[in-house]
Amino acid sequence: MRVCGWRPGAVGALAGLVLLAGCREAPADGAGGTAAVASPVRPSGYGAVFLDVGECSSFGRTSFTEVSCAGERAAARVTARHDGTARDGPLCPPTTDFVLHISEQWPAADEDGDGMVPRGFACMRNLQPPHPGDPGGGGGPRTVVGDCVYALDGGRVRETACDGSGPRRPEFTVTKAVDTRARCPASTALYVRLGGAAPVGCAVPV
Repeated sequence: MRVCGWRPGAVGALAGLVLLAGCREAPADGAGGTAAVASPVRPSGYGAVFLDVGECSSFGRTSFTEVSCAGERAAARVTARHDGTARDGPLCPPTTDFVLHISEQWPAADEDGDGMVPRGFACMRNLQPPHPGDPGGGGGPRTVVGDCVYALDGGRVRETACDGSGPRRPEFTVTKAVDTRARCPASTALYVRLGGAAPVGCAVPV
């Protein structure tokens, strides 16, 4: 789930909203959060890197293992894998459903026999629906074109499902991604920081 800042402002003929800050991944709270620091244990024989690209994790966000993608315990596949933290590292692919944060551990079976799995993060895509990272899905670590948001207290907005199935109804829809605000259409009422090559999201009221 992403949380973004905004403040009131006039945009064209609309009394619109102007984004102040970029979206940040909210910490897992047990109610649909996207990620949590975990204590992984990797069975031997699944590859040189714990949860490498193309490998799969078991069910769970706070306690999980690397498993065979063909097995019944497989829940999600790694679409990108990076060392370090998600805050400082590269962006996950746009349709990532959630992020697994991997803390430094010393499991019985590790990547290279030195007793340690380096700190990193894995961008995950569920093997089966639902896919909250899809446009309009109401979740995932990134905001993308097609997503919807609603206003919070304190000058922030948060993503929600566009079909109204989330806990809050949508108020704005991101319709376009551009490199500068000046390229947004005149109907834009909200600017959302998306990151990537086209970092500005142009949003209109639902």
